[in-house]
Amino acid sequence: MSITLSTQDKLTLWTAAHGAISLISAAGAPSAHKAATNGSIALSSATGAVGHVLAERPKGMKLTGKSVAGIADQVLPALTAAVALLEQQDPAEADNFRRTVLIAVEASTQAHKAQPGPALAEMTRKISAALDA
Repeated sequence: MSITLSTQDKLTLWTAAHGAISLISAAGAPSAHKAATNGSIALSSATGAVGHVLAERPKGMKLTGKSVAGIADQVLPALTAAVALLEQQDPAEADNFRRTVLIAVEASTQAHKAQPGPALAEMTRKISAALDA
């Protein structure tokens, strides 16, 4: 099945995926820079329609927020919206998006050899819940 995404749809997907990595970094990843790098590498490894969207940087992309809560207010609804819009067109691509984001989050949280702390574990849970909402 072929999917058609508007510029706004692509912006939602990009904000959701890259925003999830920003949330992990902002939530206290031991090495925020390494977490962001590992997450971005994982996102750039995506395939299918999702991979093509994540490979581009749509105009108008802005992750704003001066706190973790501010970033979460933008990213968590975008995660839910991204899955919903993909589900409408191609459920397999929605699954691809979910897996891609979760793999990128895992790569980000494992940037440091220690186990993720409680704050990172909770942010991961919130991201997963938003993807499944």
